[in-house]
Amino acid sequence: MAPLTLTELCSLIGEALEDSLAPSYWVQAEISSLSERGGHLYLELVDTPPSGGRGATAKMRATCWAGTKELLMAYFESETGQTLQAGMTVLVEVEVQWHAVYGLSLSIIGIDPAYTIGAIARQRQQTIAQLKADGLWDAQQLLTLPTLIRRIAVVSSPSAAGYEDFKHQLESSPFRFETTLFGAIMQGEGAANSILAALEEIAMVNGNCPDGTSFDAVVIIRGGGATSDLSCFDQYTLCAVCAQFELPVISGIGHTRDISVLDMVAHEALKTPTAVAEWLIHRQEEQLNRVTDLMVRLRRTAERQILIRRHRVELLEQRLTACNPLRIYRMGYSLLTLNGKVVRSVTELRPGDTVTTHLADGSIDSTVRL
Repeated sequence: MAPLTLTELCSLIGEALEDSLAPSYWVQAEISSLSERGGHLYLELVDTPPSGGRGATAKMRATCWAGTKELLMAYFESETGQTLQAGMTVLVEVEVQWHAVYGLSLSIIGIDPAYTIGAIARQRQQTIAQLKADGLWDAQQLLTLPTLIRRIAVVSSPSAAGYEDFKHQLESSPFRFETTLFGAIMQGEGAANSILAALEEIAMVNGNCPDGTSFDAVVIIRGGGATSDLSCFDQYTLCAVCAQFELPVISGIGHTRDISVLDMVAHEALKTPTAVAEWLIHRQEEQLNRVTDLMVRLRRTAERQILIRRHRVELLEQRLTACNPLRIYRMGYSLLTLNGKVVRSVTELRPGDTVTTHLADGSIDSTVRL
């Protein structure tokens, strides 16, 4: 057989693939990486082995060309509420393409959002089941919220509008709050790891505080970005760390449709950063009202005790007044004494004794005659 040029061999391969393959296939795979260049979306699709296995059992490059990308991504996001990202499992319609220089690749021409929605739901349920199996589901509820939450560690993007709203709300209140920002990426690829790094830093700062505690609580908030990207808050490791964190965790990650797993394991979960601030202010108001109520009750109790004691003194004064000899004298009674001692019976007297009769306005000495 005469030798072929590489170009000729590549042409034969292309013809064989074209003759033996269907125009397109629906393929399920995991996105291991993706990037956008020149309006096109470049992905790497992989098949991963069953749980416990390592590496990938298959890997291919895929491209979603600009004209198709705009339509498919808009459709996908409207149906799933999420942007396409690494780590996501998808069902895509692809054309198998062969190029003499770039080799074998796939061209994405369709996508099924329902498959991804199901995969996301399955992943959420797996995360929830694992947290419960590990005894972490209610771990945050075992922590006691401080009576006054003033020193707050905040995990947020520094430039997020939600963070600014949160700060403004607290600063506008009549109460004093001390907040320390631990910046993190709050959406997209790398968000979970970024938040975990912020939590690790908070734990380090809190542990190095001389009195043993630098913060009263941790607030995880997100806002000012796309509200569709919440998948990082369903990630097992992040939820597990939050569940067993040493401080109460309060979430406000700006969701309006679905609650995340992180919300479920947090000590307190609010809808938005502003709602978190309002909750903190309301808690301070409740404590202030409680203290005010205790002060009023204490004042009333003290006043009541003073009145009771004053009444007792008045009763004693009345009794003393009633027993005062001068009062008895003024009523016409007198007191007879012999040698300074009260005479209670005539048998105590002898003829010739000198007795004294005490009256209201003086006394009279008399000699006893029997």
